Amino acid sequence: MADELRADVVLEGGGVKGIALVGAISVLMEAGYTFPRVAGTSAGAIVGALLAADTSADDMRSIMAATDYRLFQDESWLDKLPGGKIVSLLFEDGIYEGEYLKTWLDGVLGDIDLFDHLALPDDPNSALPPDQRYRLVVNVSDVSLGRLVRFPWDYDRIYGLDPGSQRIVDAVRASMSIPFFFEPVRFEYERTVDGRRRTATSVLVDGGMLSNFPVDVFDRHDGRAPRWPTFGIKLSDRPGALAETFPKDVDGPLELAKAMVATMTSYRDAMHVDRPDVRARTIFVDTMGVKATDFDLDAATQTALFDSGVDAARAFLDSWDFDAYVAAHRSA
Repeated sequence: MADELRADVVLEGGGVKGIALVGAISVLMEAGYTFPRVAGTSAGAIVGALLAADTSADDMRSIMAATDYRLFQDESWLDKLPGGKIVSLLFEDGIYEGEYLKTWLDGVLGDIDLFDHLALPDDPNSALPPDQRYRLVVNVSDVSLGRLVRFPWDYDRIYGLDPGSQRIVDAVRASMSIPFFFEPVRFEYERTVDGRRRTATSVLVDGGMLSNFPVDVFDRHDGRAPRWPTFGIKLSDRPGALAETFPKDVDGPLELAKAMVATMTSYRDAMHVDRPDVRARTIFVDTMGVKATDFDLDAATQTALFDSGVDAARAFLDSWDFDAYVAAHRSA
């Protein structure tokens, strides 16, 4: 019975729509689920960090309700000048600095600041290699290397850094660097090229550019059935809703750039979600047309997002059957 009430969880990114993730998580927690491992992108990484740090459902809701999301739009002195936002885009590669997010997350995580604090205990039945035994996985796009990276898993393998000593807030800040909206993170490390040790710099942005919903990140690849499920929580309608979607207006170069990024972000994951095994373990949350960057949400809309997550998770659990899922999608 204990195993049936464990679940790994993968949280899609979606800016302020992440409030809905908290609603869905609260229902899973009320049903008795605990979460050995959590993966998230952007807003999903923020909620995932809170969840991995054993924040209760009530505390998460209180934190979200007390947060003034407008403060996440922290402008530099350039932004305050006439035409400053355009200048910031040209010279800083993003309108907002993103430093407030780090300060805010540092405050809510408290003493849990390093990935070492989220290390999993030894488990002889785990299929994970030692460098992947952490409760939290944060998805980030390294545009300098042209690849998706998963922190803390890839700190050592790609950057030669000790994963346990890296700060959680730095990984989350990189993951939520929505292109053009937040400044990217420039990440320095040592790299050996042609036998010479040199300082390299990678530019890190929103992990959603390459994979916003990697629901298979914790799947076993050793031929054995999973001991517990991985639930995905996706901030969109079920597949098939596209036919009812009216095309967006794309006017001007900035809107075109944003639309191109959104298309790159969503296309791969949309194809992924079409798979029956992915749909079967995914909670699809209706976010009611709220945009990821609607940081001036009123209290009523925040409550509606939370309640939508609650409703979606309850509907999912009403029909969820782990044994049936394994028999249909994970049996040898």
